[in-house]
Amino acid sequence: MFGKTYFCVEFGVVVMTDEEKKLLSTFEARLRHLIYLHDELKREYADLQRQAGEKEDECRRIQADYDELQKRYTDLKAATAISIDGSDVRETRLRLSRLVREVDKCISLLNSK
Repeated sequence: MFGKTYFCVEFGVVVMTDEEKKLLSTFEARLRHLIYLHDELKREYADLQRQAGEKEDECRRIQADYDELQKRYTDLKAATAISIDGSDVRETRLRLSRLVREVDKCISLLNSK
């Protein structure tokens, strides 16, 4: 046919010198150390991911608490304004007007469904 060429490779026992054994041993030790460091970094990364998730949950809880306190403060402010003997009547009227408009919007949304 087209002149095939065959190569025959003979595998035998390779004799390493002491220098080559030393280099191989050093390489193996460094490789094991790199694998160890890689595993440590993976564990540290997983721990940091867990901590980040916990912090996000904590942040959400704090935001929810803040929102609730803000609402309670606004309600308290409105209640205080209502109970004042007329010294802050304008603010009370504005607050009540806003509350009435909010209730009207809710009613209209309910009626539209």
